[in-house]
Amino acid sequence: MSRIGKKPVSVPAGVTASVNGQTVTAKGPKGELNFVVNDEVLVKLDEGQIAVEPRDQSKDARSKWGMSRTQIVNILTGVKDGFEKKLEITGVGYRAAMQGKNLQLALGFSHDVVYETPQGITITVGKPTEITVSGIDKQQVGQVAAEIREYRGPEPYKGKGVRYAGEKIVRKEGKKK
Repeated sequence: MSRIGKKPVSVPAGVTASVNGQTVTAKGPKGELNFVVNDEVLVKLDEGQIAVEPRDQSKDARSKWGMSRTQIVNILTGVKDGFEKKLEITGVGYRAAMQGKNLQLALGFSHDVVYETPQGITITVGKPTEITVSGIDKQQVGQVAAEIREYRGPEPYKGKGVRYAGEKIVRKEGKKK
C-alpha cells in the first residue's frame, strides 16, 4: 500500500478543484492548471477532498498511485502559492542580467548566453549573482532552473559556475608540488 497515496488531498481555501473523468482541474489566484490522471488510477472529489486509489492491485496501478496524488498536490499548491527556485552564480566576471524578457548570462564564454524565458515562467535577477525562477507549474520551474544551471554547472576545484541556492559542491584538492 502506498503511504502517500492513501492520504486524501484537501483542497485549500481560495482554490476551486474539479474532477471530470480522469482530468483534475484547479483554479486559484495565480492561474489554472490541470492534470490528466493515468487510467490505472481512480480519482474522486467529495466534500473538498480528492481521493486517489488504484483500479486494481496490479504493480503498474500501485506504482502510479502515489505519483498521481503528488501531482494533484503540486497543481493545487501551484495555483495557490506558486513555486520558485533560486540560483547563485559564483566566479570572477560571471553575472546575470535581464534583457527585456530574456536572461543574459556572462559565464566566461567568448559571448554572452541569452536564455529566452518560456511562457508561464518569471525570471528575476535581484543581484547580478542571484537568479530567481518562479511560476505555477513545479515541473516547468525545475526544468527552467536546470537548463540555466546546465550552461555552466559548478566545477569541483574552485566552485565556479551556476548552482542552486544552498547546494553544497564537493570540492576536490588541486595539484601539489
